[in-house]
Amino acid sequence: MAGCCNHTARFDGVSKEYKRRLWAVIVINAAMFCVEMAAGQAAGSQALKADALDFLGDALTYGISLAVIGASLRTRSLAAIGKGVSLLLMGGWVFGSTVWNVFVVGMPEAQVMGVIGFLALAANLLSVALLAAYKDGDANVRSVWLCSRNDAVGNVAVMIAALGVWGTSTGWPDLIVAGIMAGLFLNSAVQILRQALAEWRIEENHAEAHDPGPAH
Repeated sequence: MAGCCNHTARFDGVSKEYKRRLWAVIVINAAMFCVEMAAGQAAGSQALKADALDFLGDALTYGISLAVIGASLRTRSLAAIGKGVSLLLMGGWVFGSTVWNVFVVGMPEAQVMGVIGFLALAANLLSVALLAAYKDGDANVRSVWLCSRNDAVGNVAVMIAALGVWGTSTGWPDLIVAGIMAGLFLNSAVQILRQALAEWRIEENHAEAHDPGPAH
């Protein structure tokens, strides 16, 4: 595998072991989306809801990644572009809903945030462990790793937010963490889109180089 700084490896996901691991994390993330969204609604926590959306985004990302494994570079790049756009939309939703909640009276339940945050963190650490060996690769594979990393970081942030809510008796720590997570979504989206567009251009140049042109 290439180092995380040069990204010279271009593993495309064509591996039975990689596919098995993807199926495992799809199940984990889909289950945690349901649990965390329900808990976030019950506790009134924007950070929990934001993290639940991250789980949903991961489950969808893994599903798309699984579907395009073995496809052409152009198809895989297009799938990665779609995932990047979806992360942009989720980041915008989380940011917008966080700003809106600044003007809503009410404080999330710190105990629920802490318990669910700990459960989600355990699920994310398992997902990260399953995918750590495949963090480098094409934009399709790379997007899977970035989403896994987002989840792990996000759940640590939710637990910090729960501690902040408990210690300050205000909802501001929850809102601040939700805002930070929105920024993480947007940053990952930019990384995915940049790499996917670069790979798309490589494929376009390759196709043009092998095009014999119109017959005379």
